[in-house]
This record gives sequence, C-alpha cells and structure tokens, in this order.
Amino acid sequence: MSRQDGFSYIGILIFIALMGVALAGVGQFSSQISKREQEQELLFVGNQYRTALELYYRHSSGTDRFPQTLKDLLKDPRYPDTQRYLRRLYPDPITGKTDWGLMKNLNGEIIGVYSRSENEPLKKYGFIRANQNFEGATKYSDWVFMLPPDRFPPVQKQ
Repeated sequence: MSRQDGFSYIGILIFIALMGVALAGVGQFSSQISKREQEQELLFVGNQYRTALELYYRHSSGTDRFPQTLKDLLKDPRYPDTQRYLRRLYPDPITGKTDWGLMKNLNGEIIGVYSRSENEPLKKYGFIRANQNFEGATKYSDWVFMLPPDRFPPVQKQ
C-alpha cells in the first residue's frame, strides 16, 4: 500500500508542474494581448493629437502657427470664443502618463508628439499611410505623430 501512495504522490507532483507551465503560458499570452491593446490605443491617441495639431494650424487666420503647449489644443487662446481641437489631454497608453515627448519647430511650437517609452513595439509593419514612418521602429519613442515632415521639419525632441 505504501508503494502505491508514493506513485500517487509523484503523479500529483507531475500534474502540479504541468499546471504551472500551462499557467505561465496563459500569463505570457495575456501579457501579449494587453501590450497589443496598448499599442492600438497609442496609435488612436497619437493620431488624435496629429489631427488636433493640423486643425490648430489650419485655423491660424493668416499666420501659420502651431500651439505652444498641448493645453492650447483644449482651448485655443487666439480666439475669444472657445475653439477646441481635443476633448481632453490623453495620457500615453504605454507609460500611463500625460508626459508626452514633444517635437518642436524653431519657434518652439509643438508640431508632433511621441511616447517616451523605450520599450520595443510588437507591431513592426502594416501601418496606415499616415503612420508608415513607424515601420521597423525599434522603440515606441520612434513613433512620432506629426504632420508630414517635408512641410514642417522638426528641430528638436523634448
């Protein structure tokens, strides 16, 4: 009877080890799904900022200007009535902070935003046309959401 008990004990240990391996695989898969969702959110939010910057620029009544701060996209200080280009300042989905990296021109105006994360993205190819410069990027901070650089060359990353 004691010999049979030892065999059952080994069977339970093997079962527990297999369950641990299976749960580790599920955890890794879940982590990948979460990271893909964060990337999709980053692409959405970044494109919202790009669109807001373009609208701000187009509403510059004679003087082609970009905002000095991201808050200018919430309420344009150039107009007495409320002009909004964003509903709110979105946080960076990768870092969880509202501390976006900023691309500025010679006048110190914001012409683009990017995540400050140095992590490697899962998505490498298959971007929409507006984001094709992200292809092959090795970190999220290389995903710069701005208007075409041939029209508005960046000067510095901040």
